[in-house]
Amino acid sequence: MAKTTITYWNPLSPENNHKWLPIKGLGGMAEELTLSIDEQTGEYTRLTRFHPGADTTPFGGKSHDYPEEVFIVSGRLYDAAFDLWLEAGHYASRPPGELHGPFRTDR
Repeated sequence: MAKTTITYWNPLSPENNHKWLPIKGLGGMAEELTLSIDEQTGEYTRLTRFHPGADTTPFGGKSHDYPEEVFIVSGRLYDAAFDLWLEAGHYASRPPGELHGPFRTDR
């Protein structure tokens, strides 16, 4: 089976705000929106947005057993693992196992 599909919609439009879900365990600091998923393999495409003033320092850094792509659409996100502020236009393709975060955002 292939990933689910949807044609031409804007996940950043205010009319789609209700589709974003709080990320469990982050106390309302961030939300996620799954764009597509392959139910058989578990492969998915997901957007994450952090709210102003978010700080995941208490949760520490993270790594995954899968590759991860990151693209900053707007705002700034600080990645403590790299001591780097990511700004609109930044892109990364992380290999499995790469440590990233904790993160914080501007207010």
